[in-house]
Amino acid sequence: MTIMEPNREPRKHGSAGDGMVGGRMSRFEGELKIKGAATYALEYPMENVAHAVLVQSTIAAGRVVSVDISKASAMPGVLLVLTPQDDLGLTMCGDWAGNPSSGEPYYPLPQTVQFNGQSIAAVIAESREQASEAARLVTVTYEETPSVTGLHDPNAGEGKVMPNLVVNWGDAEQALAHAEVTIEATYETPREYHVAMEPHGLMTTWEGDALTIWEPSQWSHGMARMYAEWFGIDYENVRIVSPYIGGGFGSKGQPLAYGAVAAAASKKLGRPVKLAVTRPQNFTSYGGRAATRQTIALGATKDGILQAIRHRGMSETSVYADYAEQTGAATPVLYKVENFSSEHRIVAVNTVTPGALRGPGKNPSAYGIECAMEELAYVLDMDPLALRLKNYADHDYQSGKPWSTRRLREALTEGAAAFGWDKRSHQPRSMRDGNQLVGYGIGCGTFPVIRAPSEAIIRILADGRVEVVSGSIDMGQGTYTILAQTAAEAMGVSIDQVVVQLGDSRLPGSSIAGGSMLAGSITGAVHKAALAARDELVGLALNAPNSPFAGSGANTLSVSGGEISTGSGDGPVVTIAEMMKALGREHLEIRRNTLSDDAQEAAEQRKAWTTMARVMGPTMGDYSMHSWCAHFAEVRVDEEFGTVRVSRMVSAFDCGRLYNPKLVESQWRGGIIMGIGQALLEEGIVDPRNGRTVNNNVGDYLVPTNADIPDLTVISVGVPDLNASALGGKGVGEVGIVGVAPAIANAVYHATGKRVRDLPITLEKLI
Repeated sequence: MTIMEPNREPRKHGSAGDGMVGGRMSRFEGELKIKGAATYALEYPMENVAHAVLVQSTIAAGRVVSVDISKASAMPGVLLVLTPQDDLGLTMCGDWAGNPSSGEPYYPLPQTVQFNGQSIAAVIAESREQASEAARLVTVTYEETPSVTGLHDPNAGEGKVMPNLVVNWGDAEQALAHAEVTIEATYETPREYHVAMEPHGLMTTWEGDALTIWEPSQWSHGMARMYAEWFGIDYENVRIVSPYIGGGFGSKGQPLAYGAVAAAASKKLGRPVKLAVTRPQNFTSYGGRAATRQTIALGATKDGILQAIRHRGMSETSVYADYAEQTGAATPVLYKVENFSSEHRIVAVNTVTPGALRGPGKNPSAYGIECAMEELAYVLDMDPLALRLKNYADHDYQSGKPWSTRRLREALTEGAAAFGWDKRSHQPRSMRDGNQLVGYGIGCGTFPVIRAPSEAIIRILADGRVEVVSGSIDMGQGTYTILAQTAAEAMGVSIDQVVVQLGDSRLPGSSIAGGSMLAGSITGAVHKAALAARDELVGLALNAPNSPFAGSGANTLSVSGGEISTGSGDGPVVTIAEMMKALGREHLEIRRNTLSDDAQEAAEQRKAWTTMARVMGPTMGDYSMHSWCAHFAEVRVDEEFGTVRVSRMVSAFDCGRLYNPKLVESQWRGGIIMGIGQALLEEGIVDPRNGRTVNNNVGDYLVPTNADIPDLTVISVGVPDLNASALGGKGVGEVGIVGVAPAIANAVYHATGKRVRDLPITLEKLI
């Protein structure tokens, strides 16, 4: 496989088997990244570029009365200072679903302050250093108003119920009242942040009404549509370029206020503008995972059969937009229960609107239900593994539909065997190694199969290479590699003959790289296009007058190893390059998409790539489709100091067919590592006096390092699920984090006998 990079020569990589779908081919672009040859958004060479720096609010709520820019404007190199007084001429864009906006003006530098750290001014200068120095001299006068800084704020209230997140069947209240055994507990998670290795930012330039943006993007087509609507220009006049991304985890799926500021400044100045968001600004320029609180009540028989689940959850949202971190997302589908009641509230606080962070909704939801199941197991004096197996859901009780594939039972049993769960003694504080208390814990997880349409171009080139062209993106999950493998297998060529071009909104349309929907979507489009291209080539080889097979009498041909033959061995054998030469073709191009036949109009296609209008949820069809996992954690807790170390983890997954097991295992491990951080380290600390995020840097906001991570064993128990995707795979990227935190929390309880219900689990909560 090769990637479209200047001066790159094709190179062999891995064995022939690795180059097919299901092979363990290494991520090819990884070498480019290690050597510094992969060009990221802010690294593109640009002449005459100006630099923008943001000025952010220092209060949580109020109004900007005045902005004194006199000193900043007088600084050397300063070209422009933008404030709330500047009308940038923008209009609100439509939402993700494609619903049009009301046409109201959009102010990326607003007069009304809604959270601490909100961008309210920007300085643009010849150099970043000049802009940064001038930004310090901008003086803002505020009229401050009362604020709400978090769920624990006395003025936070109980929020409002989200009607779409109310789920009921049976009679949970009556079943709880008559249950032989009940437990009820409240579980909390703090604000968490994406902390991607690559901070956010962009470069932007205009040529007339055409806007080009180099920005790390998880959804180039959707972002191009939103920029176009902001500036009132045609979609075709916006180009997003994003071939490489240094991590996103949900934070780079839409344009943000700073992007509008940079593009507007570029238009005003008539020159390129670069805006690099600082690490502290990354904590407030977009939303991380919202803080959550959930109370779960379980009712069961004395022998451990669940009778009822009652769930009441809430999460933070901003004062200007509703966003729900759905604490009840996983609760209805993990276990068999005849009586269920769940609702979720959102509480408006003065924060940037929260956003999607790996495993959104399912992550905190699994934390609650999996800790509650463990607590029930101890009340029943039952093995937690046995309790989960006893309440295995034979179908989706929420939708009433059968599972497409569900091998959570196999994940539990095979994971337990690999972990050595049978060596666990049941009582808390009963296992130790010297001064270390040893604990074992389980946490199950799930993530829905979300299906979205995509399109792709396959080009057969004159030299015999096959080019895959798509506007989809690769932020490290392996899109380049699996698309090359898909094309190589379908076309019957070596992986070294495949070229992949990604990361540009002018290329064929693609779903967002989020919700674990991209791989299943884009491999389906590439597979469809590649089969069509192979059929086209074979048809020409059989029928074209200049073909070596003309007059051979063959009615079908075989394409394998980059060669075309009759398959019987009694005819010519020619390479694809030789065939293209005989046909007199410079290239053969086929474009295909995965939309239905009734959605092939140009407007329908654009809507499919630039909105979520054609996205299908897990129960849209005859089956309920999800990925599943079971995590087994061993922790060691220092009895004197209360320090917790995860010493071992085994995780088993059902994610259907794995397009590339090596890359999938890497995704799973990445999710597990993030889950370890969630359980033990990560916590956004907010000053209740002014709503400021106190630990807005990677020195104080703690994320796992290599020293924190033990050996992670990951196991696949899945089988192909052709209802979920064309090639049988289910999502792998999101599910890895779901269930990790409760597995660790349950292990800590087993080790210490102390139940910590609010994350992260820190030593002061144990000693």
